[in-house]
Amino acid sequence: MPQSPYPTNPPHPPVLVPSTRWQPAAPPEPEPEPRRRPVHAPLGHHSDLRILRSAYRWQRRVATLTALGYFVLFLVLSAYAPGFMTGEGIGGLPVGLLLGLAQLPVTCLAIWLYEHTARRRVDPLAERIRHQARLDAKRGTAR
Repeated sequence: MPQSPYPTNPPHPPVLVPSTRWQPAAPPEPEPEPRRRPVHAPLGHHSDLRILRSAYRWQRRVATLTALGYFVLFLVLSAYAPGFMTGEGIGGLPVGLLLGLAQLPVTCLAIWLYEHTARRRVDPLAERIRHQARLDAKRGTAR
């Protein structure tokens, strides 16, 4: 048998393929965008929110203790000082009745204290946080 001018390759062992089905190539992962450091702290971690919460908490306590404190005082006097409560007050009315009627102005005072502290302490803080949130929203849409 004559020899071929072309070299012959020796037989290769069979290649084992784990799957005979065609698998699409996974899409390349996008490169993450470089993170920008915020110029200011995010609104959720802002110290103004803590200040606002404490001012609002103080406001509720003052108004609640004004109204409830007077009512508890009235109840304690009724239970433990009946002689005082039945004593004669202004215009011949018993002191207990006068103190009971005074609960309405005390409640109005508690409402006034609540509104006054809201206007003086809570509302300016809330407005400042709203303004900061508007600025943050504008910065977010401009990006």
